Amino acid sequence: METIIINATDEDGIKTAAMALKNGKLVAFPTETVYGLGANALMTDAVKRIFEAKGRPSDNPLIVHISDINQLRDLVSDIPDIATKLMDAFWPGPLTLIFKKSARVPDVITAGLDTVAVRMPQNPVALKLISQSGVPVAAPSANLSGRPSPTSAHHVAEDLSGRVEYIIDGGSCSVGLESTVLDITGSVPVILRPGGVTAEMLKKVLGSGVVTASEVKGEEKPRSPGMKYRHYSPRAEVILVSGDNSRVVDTINSLSSEQKNEGRIVGVLCSSENASLYKADVVIPVGSKDNPENIAAGLFEALRKFDDTKVDIIYSETFTEQGIGKAVMNRLKKAASGKIIEV
Repeated sequence: METIIINATDEDGIKTAAMALKNGKLVAFPTETVYGLGANALMTDAVKRIFEAKGRPSDNPLIVHISDINQLRDLVSDIPDIATKLMDAFWPGPLTLIFKKSARVPDVITAGLDTVAVRMPQNPVALKLISQSGVPVAAPSANLSGRPSPTSAHHVAEDLSGRVEYIIDGGSCSVGLESTVLDITGSVPVILRPGGVTAEMLKKVLGSGVVTASEVKGEEKPRSPGMKYRHYSPRAEVILVSGDNSRVVDTINSLSSEQKNEGRIVGVLCSSENASLYKADVVIPVGSKDNPENIAAGLFEALRKFDDTKVDIIYSETFTEQGIGKAVMNRLKKAASGKIIEV
């Protein structure tokens, strides 16, 4: 299959991709979070192609993207008051809400659950594509399952060229991490996946706190993307090192020396403040400790850069878990499969 790349400024190209999307083709497109791999959410066979292209487990539910609030009524059985309050505050934007689903939503999207995840992206290209297609769009991240999520069209092409019909190149994503997923079907809102809309922001709008769900293990079905499987991982092993800053630097340098003596190529992911302190083969700073938004925006780009350098192992600093830092550390812990050295 030939994959056609369309520039986001090409109005005719967007229209062509939108019609292809409506008719069952796969279109990767930019959002403010990461690039999504879109299919007509009301066409079961098209949605199944998402799982095939990504190598995604079938029990991992998808998020449905809309461009107009009126589309929501066809997808959900009820719109509670809390949803209206949250949509007024955060839509369009990086917040996905979990509703009770309507009968129109195919089971392949929800992995057989009675709920559906919906969001309205903030990216104008995404909104235009969805609007011109005339259908809600199911769209997980546009990468091979388990790989770092794509924040540029180049990342999408690396993983999915030849597997999808169209890629729309809209430049780099501004947020850089997937949306926050919030379950509002129970008595208390539950964050299933942290993202660009933080717990602090939600509390300010709702006037009360939210709780965070634990990870899904074993045979239990995940209620949201990102809850169960190994995610966001470069090809090399990732190990996090956490603790006092000077101890972290000394520990990573010591571990790097041991690995290099064994003939392995070592990478370090770190803050820009510490980049000059490391003696690894490849050092990639991801941003300033004082700017977690910048770290979030650059995280997946940094993880993918390590693949180009052929490192065998990556040691990573840890970062604040305040605000969007919670989402940053969620992604890093998954990239490391939970491997953390405390010093």
